[in-house]
Amino acid sequence: MQLINKWTFLGIPAIILGSAFALTLAIWAMLPASAVTGIKYSGAGQAVMWYFFALGIQSLTLTFPFAQGLSVSRRNFFLGTVGLFTVVAAGVAALYVVLGQLELRSNGWGMNGRIFALQWVADQPWFVQLFFYFVLMMFLFLLGFWGATLYKRWQATGLLVSGLSLALILVAAFGLITWQGSWAQVGSWIVSLTPLSLGVVALGLSAALGVGAFLTLRRATP
Repeated sequence: MQLINKWTFLGIPAIILGSAFALTLAIWAMLPASAVTGIKYSGAGQAVMWYFFALGIQSLTLTFPFAQGLSVSRRNFFLGTVGLFTVVAAGVAALYVVLGQLELRSNGWGMNGRIFALQWVADQPWFVQLFFYFVLMMFLFLLGFWGATLYKRWQATGLLVSGLSLALILVAAFGLITWQGSWAQVGSWIVSLTPLSLGVVALGLSAALGVGAFLTLRRATP
């Protein structure tokens, strides 16, 4: 059912990726040689990864009412949707790894640039890169999906209460760190993060979001 709307879930991501790549190369080509020293970096190639947040929202709001009309159980809808986007995220992650390798071997597409092989990630083995990209996209997807289930279950009130609760938790955490004088340790921990360790943290958060989304979806109405 999700793939009935191929434009939203496949076409737009492909256009985002291709457009970001083409526009970045065009901008680099217009830069005078005297204005650039060293490697040129661009985060534009990662734009499609952030679209996974929108995909999480749309995969529920556009398809869940239709699924309920066909008497598809909430459990099957959840497992099918998450399973599909697990495959999509794995495919896009593999594409990023391949494009990153092509970028390195072509001297940054002949322009000494980096769109996909961002140094902090590209220095890692290919399987770590694959894991990092995959987990990041799944985290964003499940964040959007969970937000949409909250809206379906409790409407704007649910989103407001959830947002305020998250803000209170963050303020309390910041206050505790300040009270304990632990900002130096927190900063050291953040600096020490690698793509692998950050990916493991994101994996845990993704699992929590998935459980929360499933429990919320059980009571959501179309």
